[in-house]
Amino acid sequence: MIIETHELSFQFNKNHKLLDKVSIQVPEKSIYGFLGPNGAGKSTTIRLITGLLGEQNPGEISLFGKPLEEQLPFAFSQIGCIIETPTLYAHLTGLEHLKFVANLQDTDESKFNEVLDLVGLDHAKNIKSKKYSLGMKQRLSIAMALINDPKLLILDEPVNGLDPQGIIEMRLLLQKLNREKGITIFISSHILAEVEKLCTHVGILYNGILQFQGTMSELKAKNSHASILVEVGNLDQHLNLIQQQYPDCVQINTNELQLKFSSKEEIPVFVNFLTQQNISVYKIQPQGGLEEWFIDLTKQIKTL
Repeated sequence: MIIETHELSFQFNKNHKLLDKVSIQVPEKSIYGFLGPNGAGKSTTIRLITGLLGEQNPGEISLFGKPLEEQLPFAFSQIGCIIETPTLYAHLTGLEHLKFVANLQDTDESKFNEVLDLVGLDHAKNIKSKKYSLGMKQRLSIAMALINDPKLLILDEPVNGLDPQGIIEMRLLLQKLNREKGITIFISSHILAEVEKLCTHVGILYNGILQFQGTMSELKAKNSHASILVEVGNLDQHLNLIQQQYPDCVQINTNELQLKFSSKEEIPVFVNFLTQQNISVYKIQPQGGLEEWFIDLTKQIKTL
């Protein structure tokens, strides 16, 4: 495992644990989405993994198969990390930022053009960063994190504030780094749909406790019910008939129903039922995904 925590706990005072026995396993060459609402403990976990906060129980964190405390600060030669907002100097160009980082890390300049091309900023390398869009600034920060050719890239909410096009560009960039460079990526986020599209593995953190960990396929299998939104004609006339056959259906508005099935194979059976009853169907829209799974999970936790 590239990152592994063993019942990691952390608290600033004895009355409130920010993290409670969190055991994370991040496989090599995976894209691991660390998912949770604001205040769940994601940033605290990242600060502990990167050594910005000291372990309260040494030995609970391992990187590259070895205890973290045995590797500091040398482990950072294999890690690229961006926590929260990128720190850039407005008066420096993109290329000058890379030179600055290379000087701090005592690395040569041979990879500048490769890295800038990789993040799609070769055309803007001589432009001052104050003229960059937020998406360009995020990509420049990733370029700076790639200078030392890391095995692991840790990103804290990298798509925060980006417009839809910027989010797509960031997703494609991270997938490219993982696919072409074999870089393991650990990414924290509260943007549920983006984690679903980007990540191979996911850990769900809520109130400092890891509620789920596994592959995206395992999460989908765990939450395999199918949910659809259906628009039909003259719903008021047909509602009682539909509810007799499907008592759990919910009327959303004048012409729309929401139904949940145990599997997607039940959907065509339902549509066939509507057709046999001469009920006009105007729309069938799949519902669910990671967002619904996460909301359902947190609702269950709150009621415990």
